Amino acid sequence: MCSIMGCDSASVSLADFQKGFSETVSRGPDDSRIVKVGNGYFGFHRLSIMGLTPEGMQPFQLGDNWLVCNGEIYGFQKFKRELSKTYRFKSGSDCEILLPLYREKGVEMFKELDAEFALILYDAEAQTLIAARDPVGIRPLYYGYTESGAIVFASEPKNLVSLCQKTLPFPPGHYYKDGRFFCYCDIAKVETYSRDDLPTTFSKIKSKLIAGVKKRLESDSKIGFLLSGGLDSSLVCAIAQKELRTPIKTFGIGMSEDAIDLKYAKTVADYIGSVHTEVYMTKEEVLDSLDFVVRMLGTFDITTIRASMGMYLLCKWIHENTDIRVLLTGEISDELFGYKYTDFAPSAEEFQLESEKRIREIHMYDVLRADRCISVNSLEARVPFGDLDFVKYVLSIDPHKKMNVYNKGKYLLRKAFEDGEYLPPEILYREKAAFSDAVGHSMVDYLKEFAESRYSDAEFDSKRGKFAHATPFTKESLLYREIFEKYYPEQSQMIVDFWMPNKSWKGCDVNDPSARVLSNYGASGI
Repeated sequence: MCSIMGCDSASVSLADFQKGFSETVSRGPDDSRIVKVGNGYFGFHRLSIMGLTPEGMQPFQLGDNWLVCNGEIYGFQKFKRELSKTYRFKSGSDCEILLPLYREKGVEMFKELDAEFALILYDAEAQTLIAARDPVGIRPLYYGYTESGAIVFASEPKNLVSLCQKTLPFPPGHYYKDGRFFCYCDIAKVETYSRDDLPTTFSKIKSKLIAGVKKRLESDSKIGFLLSGGLDSSLVCAIAQKELRTPIKTFGIGMSEDAIDLKYAKTVADYIGSVHTEVYMTKEEVLDSLDFVVRMLGTFDITTIRASMGMYLLCKWIHENTDIRVLLTGEISDELFGYKYTDFAPSAEEFQLESEKRIREIHMYDVLRADRCISVNSLEARVPFGDLDFVKYVLSIDPHKKMNVYNKGKYLLRKAFEDGEYLPPEILYREKAAFSDAVGHSMVDYLKEFAESRYSDAEFDSKRGKFAHATPFTKESLLYREIFEKYYPEQSQMIVDFWMPNKSWKGCDVNDPSARVLSNYGASGI
């Protein structure tokens, strides 16, 4: 990951810009640079992944135009070959193609990018700032307005809270120009459903996910893999191991006393032949990390915080004990193929609407979690299930086929990988268990017990009422909200609401986001 920040206003002093930008140096510890651009500044903290030479350092300049980008541009070589006819490239950085591409195509270029990216561009001729973000929102970007009304863009809200009165996430699939946001890709919008039969559907799911993993294996830095032992991360690891000649390095984490996932992760590692590391965490580590994790995330959401505890501690261990710089993860599969709670969807139409909603909001939840837990440890996250071609196809599959009418959630994904010996059957058809539960049920129990000890019932009733937006509804959610407000006062609108099952569905009106409270949890926690 890298960190970017930019503005075009004399109302933001260099000192204030530097202060805000310094908050995310861990995203890019290899090099830092701030340059004067127009009436303001562009900043870049570099994590060297592609094009490791000094020439790959940003901001990039072409004529009087400037650009900073946190991104991976897949297939950038195709653009580079064409652009080399009129532009002399100085580095191996994939992001160097963006300014020449903008010169050729303008803002239309965003529709052509197969990428995870967030960028800020200064067009000197038009004297305007342009910013854009990938359609899923895998790379973070936020914006806020100063007291004078000037807009400032940055990778994280912690860059902006000292400068802006209100901070919001930049909408995925949009670009900003001349004071307006324009949608160039609503990836969750399905124009027509695929008419593929089931065998064809299985084949396309398989080929598109394999392609999504393969393109994310290209790196000039060392790659590792997060392996929980669940279906999604296990498939990513299995595909990668088949593609690479040497054993991949996989990592899993669990509570010291009751880890659930670790035994399944070891089964996968042994089966695919990876070099596997198990990391254990304790109650003390979880509670001692809570304040930092909430500040790091910039959220009050219960699910996101719970799931971040193990992920953050695992990535911290990887950063401190290895030379790995890139991590592949298994996020975004649930939003496409279904959670435990989507088994309760009353119709195919409702299932599809829920999936579209989750994809549009994923940048505030699981994608945010993966980005922050990994980037704060000076690593880069890559998310194969977020591959644009894969997401578009799975969303277009007839929802009648995606619903759990097979007595097994995510049946299409499982069935797609039955052939080829990717995973042992006990993993391929393992029941879904949420990461925050499967690191060990004790972890969530410790967090809830800690919150219970902080507030009496009367204090809870009194304090929760101070928050009109996303009002806390348990002592645990109040604890997280109060920590959040300490670092992001009155900025709760950055997160639309709590990530919870759809309460309007029968069987989903629950008061805890854990699948453990659902009647169909079954063997998930075994």
